[in-house]
Amino acid sequence: MTAPAPGVRRGRVGLLNVLSAPAVPTAAVLLLHGGRSEGLEPPPRVSLPALRMRPFAAALSRALADQNVLVATVRYRHRGWNGVRADAARDAEAALAEVVRTVGAVPVALVGHSMGARAVLRAAGHPLVRGVVGLAPWCPPGEPVEHLAGRRIHLLHDEADRVTSARETWEFVHRARVAGAHAEGVPMRRGGHAMLRGAADWQRRTTELVVGLLDTPPSGGRCAEHGPL
Repeated sequence: MTAPAPGVRRGRVGLLNVLSAPAVPTAAVLLLHGGRSEGLEPPPRVSLPALRMRPFAAALSRALADQNVLVATVRYRHRGWNGVRADAARDAEAALAEVVRTVGAVPVALVGHSMGARAVLRAAGHPLVRGVVGLAPWCPPGEPVEHLAGRRIHLLHDEADRVTSARETWEFVHRARVAGAHAEGVPMRRGGHAMLRGAADWQRRTTELVVGLLDTPPSGGRCAEHGPL
């Protein structure tokens, strides 16, 4: 492990739980877990949705250990999305601001599961965001996509998921492409919503996609070619 960067330490930094803090971070990965549609109370101290993201964070920390990438999970102030409040999205935006304050204007990749995926998609218009990996995302009809032009969006979903809709995910991908995003939907063979069965496949694919996002130069233009759903 490398030493923490000046102004950054492992552990809690604002809304961030920093897992890997290189001496001079050149990029950052933020991970956001799932939640509930409604819930103004703080998440519980022991949270299953948060625990689900730990193996993903660990895999990313290992894969990026030699690349000076800060890896952190995001702590929510409220347990739910809460309608027009969109609390999880606000926390994602606040976490991005925390990255800027602590390590400067570095490229950022966002990873989110379920409600966390909805949150990172909302926050993906931030100028430092290279792209998003969404896991079993919550993409209800009417979610905004115009801000995703030029962003790389990878949404992984098992079509047997009974909590969030893969069909709505594929529809979101289509609308994001029309808006100019480099968007793809990635069908997963198993895992359901909790991503327990075939967990290693989800973690491997997520790690590969995040590494690719950070290796790819930013793009401000519209998507000329559409990858497969």
